[in-house]
Amino acid sequence: MKTTLNLPQELITSIDLMNTLNGGTSEAVVRLKQFSSYRQITVHVPGVSFEKVKMEINNNQLMIYYLTGIVSQGKEVQFPRVLYNKSIPYFVDAANITAEEAGRDLILNLPYNDLHNGYHRDIELSR
Repeated sequence: MKTTLNLPQELITSIDLMNTLNGGTSEAVVRLKQFSSYRQITVHVPGVSFEKVKMEINNNQLMIYYLTGIVSQGKEVQFPRVLYNKSIPYFVDAANITAEEAGRDLILNLPYNDLHNGYHRDIELSR
């Protein structure tokens, strides 16, 4: 079944213009893997150094991004290029998320907490 996406021509033109003004961009690769005691996010961004990639947790959201500059009216304006932006699951220990370099990849490890195997307790009737 073929579907047609009906986008306004202005939107298509502006997307193409932003990419052209910025000199084009390389496509980032973000991979997720699940292990028995943690999740792993691997990020590869060709042409962007690790120092420029920002990783932050805000209101239980994990965001990975980098800033790219565009010159507009003689001033450089920084725009974020978001690579990953998702809520941290309740079973991930947000306080112990780590990041490291591995070759040309950036690897984030999201360790599980005690709730990973589920939570169970008997509830007594209070009288």
